Amino acid sequence: MRVFYADQFVLPLPPGHRFPMEKYRMLRDRLAAEVPDVQLMRAEPATDGELALVHTPAYIQGISDGSVDPKVMREIGFPWSQAMAERARRSVGATIAACRAALGGEGLAANIAGGTHHAYADKGGGFCVFNDAAVAIRLMQAEHARRQRRELQVAIVDLDVHQGNGTARIFRDDPSVFTLSLHGARNFPFRKEPSDLDVDLPDGTSDDAYLHALERALEELAQRFDPQLVIYLAGADPHEGDRLGRLKLTWDGLEARDRRVFDWAWQRGVPLAFAMAGGYGHRIEDTVQVQVNTFAAAAAYARRWHNRPR
Repeated sequence: MRVFYADQFVLPLPPGHRFPMEKYRMLRDRLAAEVPDVQLMRAEPATDGELALVHTPAYIQGISDGSVDPKVMREIGFPWSQAMAERARRSVGATIAACRAALGGEGLAANIAGGTHHAYADKGGGFCVFNDAAVAIRLMQAEHARRQRRELQVAIVDLDVHQGNGTARIFRDDPSVFTLSLHGARNFPFRKEPSDLDVDLPDGTSDDAYLHALERALEELAQRFDPQLVIYLAGADPHEGDRLGRLKLTWDGLEARDRRVFDWAWQRGVPLAFAMAGGYGHRIEDTVQVQVNTFAAAAAYARRWHNRPR
């Protein structure tokens, strides 16, 4: 299973900043040591033209050269730096590469970062600069149209604990993309955008209730839409040890969540690319463990894809 990373670009964050930047390097090290059949590959940056499939030219330029409005940077939550701009491009590039790999016959591939679903076309927010899933979808649709002469149908299964407001807005009224979001009802963002299917969960939701809600949501997705690609945002922040999550999923509950999503795509023969999205554990090691578990489950399904009859 090919896994793309960009953790060599580290944002110079001030002391005490709540974004756990080091989790990406820690995750890559754990995967290299513990998860067989993972092929780690450095992500290439998304180009201006690729970003412009979703984002406005003025916003792309502002992020690239630092001329972006300081208010926008405050909403994103990072100080501007060249490393930040480069990392944002490569995070998008990693999801692009994962989608190409999944669609190219591998069936399943991943981005160690990504899941930047709070980014709109003309602004970022909530630690999200560019919307990696949205850019990847538009590029995959363009490449697919050249080959197949028809539009690629894509489902986003967003299981970060925070609603994917930017993604929902970008694909509003677009029948070729189905946006599904399970999230905390009272959590950030406090002004949510309507997805094709939103499942609002109360604070304290635990394993059984969450998995029941997920099962019902996947059933409805299957009834309403027939995707040719799934992008899965496998947030670690529903974990009970997360500082920002407010839900109560255990290790076992999150592993069951991941297996259900991978199995849903496998049963339908739909390629899947996934990204890590959020995770803000009181202990960074707990966040990384959630994500290692996701990759371990994914690797088992990737082997099944490899052995699938052609």
